[in-house]
Amino acid sequence: MESGHSELENGKNERVRRTLRTNAVTAVHIHELPRLTRQLPKAKEEWQLNSHHSGSHKMSVRHVKKRLQEAVRCRPWKWPKRPVFFISDPHADAEAFLASVLSTGAIDPPEAHDRIKLNKVGKKAHFVIGGDCLDKGPSNLRLLESIKALYDAGAKVTLIAGNHDIRLLMGLVSLRGKKDVLTEHLFVRMGNKVVPLLAEVFERYVKMTKPPKQLPSIDECRRKLYPRNDWFARFPMAVANRMPEEAVIRELERMGKKIKTFEAACLDHGMTLQDVYRTAQICQQLFLKPKGKYGWFFKRMVLAKKMGSFVFLHAGLDDSVAKLIEKKGVKALNRLYRRQLKSDLFEFYFGTVANVMRTKYRPVDLPLSPRGVNRVHRSGIHAVVHGHLNRKYGQRMLLKQGLLHIEGDITLDRNSRKKEGLSGLGAGHIRICPTEQVIGISNDYPRTKIFSLPF
Repeated sequence: MESGHSELENGKNERVRRTLRTNAVTAVHIHELPRLTRQLPKAKEEWQLNSHHSGSHKMSVRHVKKRLQEAVRCRPWKWPKRPVFFISDPHADAEAFLASVLSTGAIDPPEAHDRIKLNKVGKKAHFVIGGDCLDKGPSNLRLLESIKALYDAGAKVTLIAGNHDIRLLMGLVSLRGKKDVLTEHLFVRMGNKVVPLLAEVFERYVKMTKPPKQLPSIDECRRKLYPRNDWFARFPMAVANRMPEEAVIRELERMGKKIKTFEAACLDHGMTLQDVYRTAQICQQLFLKPKGKYGWFFKRMVLAKKMGSFVFLHAGLDDSVAKLIEKKGVKALNRLYRRQLKSDLFEFYFGTVANVMRTKYRPVDLPLSPRGVNRVHRSGIHAVVHGHLNRKYGQRMLLKQGLLHIEGDITLDRNSRKKEGLSGLGAGHIRICPTEQVIGISNDYPRTKIFSLPF
């Protein structure tokens, strides 16, 4: 038995080492951040709306001007009363996030990832974190602690819900109570992308603790974490009137792939399903309990924030959201988000609310029509500031469905940058100034982009 146990442990350790080698990213010390931010562009240029890297070659300033003039005929253009700094999609890279915050000029150089001090600029500013704080890496927990440090420093912060963030919330909530065919697949549906986060929690909070005497077997853990064997037959019948047939087929295909790979991904990170089950329980305490260490994260999260003529969200809009905003405002959209999260996970994730976090205006996404855009304009929103779509040359500004969108996901995290062929640490932000300018700063573009209304 001892020999067999030793071989198992050696095999697990080798898998962990292999995973660490595969996922290795460039180490960045916190004290290097000031030097990195000094390398950000100092030269300036007018935002190149007709260039692919900063807009679209199909778009001209004249076309943008025409659309914006149509918008202001509905409601005048309004600028936020204080500077707004938009940083999106940090994806578990605390150093990239801190470098981006430092790039705003709003904080002193941090001495540690969880210690931030605001300066005069920071005390007057509003920080908007555009979602997708989790997944990819190198450290989910360190990133969360850096965001908390910004709150603790006294900063005014709006934390936007991203699809990667909410995926964890739904997975943890789905394990509560009796299995429901509509939601019992949501934990495994998180897929391999959530495994690094689970591994972090396992290493920090679970690994060194003694397992409970009544720890379920691996087979029992699998039954608790996975959807039931008949789920693939029962799910299509349960959602027949709630999802289009093609969406159901896509969901079944996606789940088939994730079920096949999830356990192996956990083992590659040194966790058996028993470890994963224990870790999921600890995650529920950390993230879902009001007094949990990360309980503030989902509690403070909103779906959207309107400031002046700008709405900040993770991905985009659709006609039904536009109608709700026109009739009842953005605050009503946030109330709907909260209500559905508590009462109907299925309706939330497969309906219009989650579309705000994941649309790319594809045929499979809920539509935003000219009528919806007109509703948005009448509500006083003339520009959407969002993340979700990572870019390699800094921020972009373009018309989507006839509505001005400002893209702020500039590929901050090191794992994504490695895959995209980008070197080092990502850093930058969008600045929206009361002096009536939108400014885009990124270390992947040689000049600061400046946009002013063309009229």
